[in-house]
Amino acid sequence: MRTLRIRLSYGMRLSGFQQFVLWHRADLGSHSVALGIKNASSQRVITMSQPLIVIPARLAATRLPGKPLADIAGKPMIARVIERALLAGLGPVAVAAGEPEIVAAAQAAGALAVLTDPDLPSGSDRIHAALADLDPEGNYDPIINLQGDMPTLNPALIHQALAALEDAPDAALSTLVSPSTDPAERADPNVVKAVVSWPDDGAGGATTGRCLYFTRADAPSGPGPIQRHVGLYVWRRRALARFVAAPPSPLELREKLEQLRALELGMTIVARAVDEFPKGVDTPEHLEGARAWYQEQAK
Repeated sequence: MRTLRIRLSYGMRLSGFQQFVLWHRADLGSHSVALGIKNASSQRVITMSQPLIVIPARLAATRLPGKPLADIAGKPMIARVIERALLAGLGPVAVAAGEPEIVAAAQAAGALAVLTDPDLPSGSDRIHAALADLDPEGNYDPIINLQGDMPTLNPALIHQALAALEDAPDAALSTLVSPSTDPAERADPNVVKAVVSWPDDGAGGATTGRCLYFTRADAPSGPGPIQRHVGLYVWRRRALARFVAAPPSPLELREKLEQLRALELGMTIVARAVDEFPKGVDTPEHLEGARAWYQEQAK
């Protein structure tokens, strides 16, 4: 595990964020923050995992307004996503909220929450804005963007996305894709397709490739599976800063897919192929599916 050591003068107060991280130590196990003593007369040493999970969430979703607060088995959706993120055991979890109601729900679920401008153009923009309060010194890198509408996510997938970025030192960010041959998903604009260039055309069983495009249309054409995009990103901190410094791109606005801004900026996005496909909640039907999943888990 990569760690970051921060030296504090003896008697110095921990920031609110550091206190939050320490408070979660019991929940996060060996991957969490550990507080130790070194030269106790003069300084303390804090060791923390570098990744930080941030969940962007706002009420004004176009296809399902108010979905972060939609009830799923007695808890709001944002609380269920926080639970999945904490189960990954990678470190602290925070929410970049667009409204005070989401802040309250996130804090009640055990996450740190930052209120951001509800008019920010994308979840990644929202995360970057929250980082100014969460981690102004830039101690955490990479930043894991976990979508706030994925209440059934297997926490192991977060590790897969993180590993994909660690294995690709030239990439700006990583994500996940899952293959499908379902004609209904191929035709569904709510299923985002990634066009991925696999080494040796995938013939060697490669599981990580370079993303060429993302679209809601049926792509690529011809025989073979589509690659369904899993809405999870792992950003290098500098790449995220460059991304938010640019305005929304033409293709981003046309497809309503923020990752296209990164591609139009010339950034390299790598994707790890996984078998599981955690469906996001974009419609009332998706919401009922998530509720049914939790009911099944409770049996």
